[in-house]
Order: sequence, then structure tokens, then C-alpha cells
Amino acid sequence: MAPIRVMVVDDHAVVREGIRHVLGDPERYAVVAEASSAAEAIERVASASPDVIILDISMPGGSGLGAVAELVERAPRAKVLMLSVHDDTEYVIESVHAGAHGYLRKDSTPAELRTAIATVCEGRRYYSPQVAGVLASALRNGGEERPAGKPPRATDVLSPRELEILAHIADGETSREIGALLGISVRTVEAHRNSLMRKLGVRTIAGLTRLAIEQELVGHG
Repeated sequence: MAPIRVMVVDDHAVVREGIRHVLGDPERYAVVAEASSAAEAIERVASASPDVIILDISMPGGSGLGAVAELVERAPRAKVLMLSVHDDTEYVIESVHAGAHGYLRKDSTPAELRTAIATVCEGRRYYSPQVAGVLASALRNGGEERPAGKPPRATDVLSPRELEILAHIADGETSREIGALLGISVRTVEAHRNSLMRKLGVRTIAGLTRLAIEQELVGHG
């Protein structure tokens, strides 16, 4: 059986090295790529073709959560396993909404990391016990992960490409104009727009524009 191909995305070199050490059995795991930021991960993921992406949530220059959709778009067979010091309800629920396949705390044991990798590779979800408790509580409460009236910071939950498209939308450009400017199809622009609305809890273009202005993102990129 071929080893599981793993990509490790974390802004701390010591964390990446630690994960390499934990996955030190070359017959079972192959760490095929590393990245220190969400943008670098997006750039490298297609050529790395990983089975599993171990993705930190909090990194300078862009949240791991905001990169999930684009990482999976570029490497469709990859499973995303979030790794974080946080187990707040907002982070856990947002990871589910973003399309992540599992969520581990950084204080998990090496054995649990290996179990999580094997589980998501089998097409199942994996949440560490603390995270599973947070998720269960949120579901019992109707999934209210954010206080009403307090949308998330776009820079925390969107990928660099999504931030770029949000700024163009706020500037009043159409999907066709944005596609021509960025060299992507209208369908891709609309897919990103739908993702923006879902992640930010906004249902209209006017709402996206207002949020972008409020968060001073107009002209971004």
C-alpha cells in the first residue's frame, strides 16, 4: 500500500518539524510538502497532490479557515485536518462550514494525530474529544456560533483570492469584469461569491459591499 501523502501548513517551523517526526514511518506516511502560510499552501498544493492537508488555523497573512475551499478546489482528493490551539465554538463551527474534514487541538497526542489522518483518509470525520464536545454543544444550541450582528473579520475567514474578489465586488464590478481582470471564468467568480456569502453570513451583494466598506477592505489587493 502506498504511503499517505501529507502536506503540513503551519507558520512555525518547529511545529512542522514535530509533525514530520510524528509521521516518521516512511512506509505509512510521506510528507510531500510544507508551507508557512495559507497563500503558500494554495500555491503549492496542486503540485504536491496530498491525500491529507494538516492546516493551522491562525497564521500571519491569512487564516487557514479561509484557505480550505481553495485548497480543496486545487487538490480535490485532499482531506483537510485543522490543527489549532483554539477550540472555541466559532472556530469549530466555521471549520465545518469551510469544508474541513477534521479538527485537532495542538495538544493532541502523536497517536491521536495518526488516528485522525487515517480516519479522514477513510472518508470519515475526526474531531478530538474536546472539539467534539464543543461541536455537540453548538448543535444542541441550534448552531449559533456567532453573536447576532457581529460578522467575522473577512481577513480571518477568507482566502487571499476571496479577499481580492470581495474588494472587486465592493468596487461595483460585475462577475464578468472580475473574471476578465483576474483571468478566471465567470462561473469561478460566482462560486467564490457564494463562498463569501456563506462564510460571512451575508445574503446579498449590497451586504457584501457594506461589510467590505465597514472592514476597510475596499481596494484590497
